Amino acid sequence: MALDVLIVDDSTAIRKILLRVLSQTDLTIGDVLEAGDGVEALRILEERKVGLILSDINMPNMDGLQLLTSVRARPDWNSIAVIMITTEGSQAKVMEAVQMGAQGYVRKPFTAEQIKEKISSCLGSPAN
Repeated sequence: MALDVLIVDDSTAIRKILLRVLSQTDLTIGDVLEAGDGVEALRILEERKVGLILSDINMPNMDGLQLLTSVRARPDWNSIAVIMITTEGSQAKVMEAVQMGAQGYVRKPFTAEQIKEKISSCLGSPAN
């Protein structure tokens, strides 16, 4: 079954890089949706079911932690895997995301291999 993914980042360039990385994984990727912030992401989630969210922490309007809180507050979204992708230097902020229910995180700048490994470990499939 194909995995639908939501990429949430205020940087169009980062979203495009993540889209390219997803296309290089061995995962069966379905639709890849994009949002520029948490508010836009929530609108998309109201209309579409996804299995994975890749979200930046620092964004305007609604940051990644606020988005994560909203996702985890909804029982119908609780099974969505969330991986934070961040430039955040503070270990405390990253650990807060994990405590709030993120399955993991990757720091920017990242390599395609780091993203593939994190997605594979979070979804329980082997990384190649």
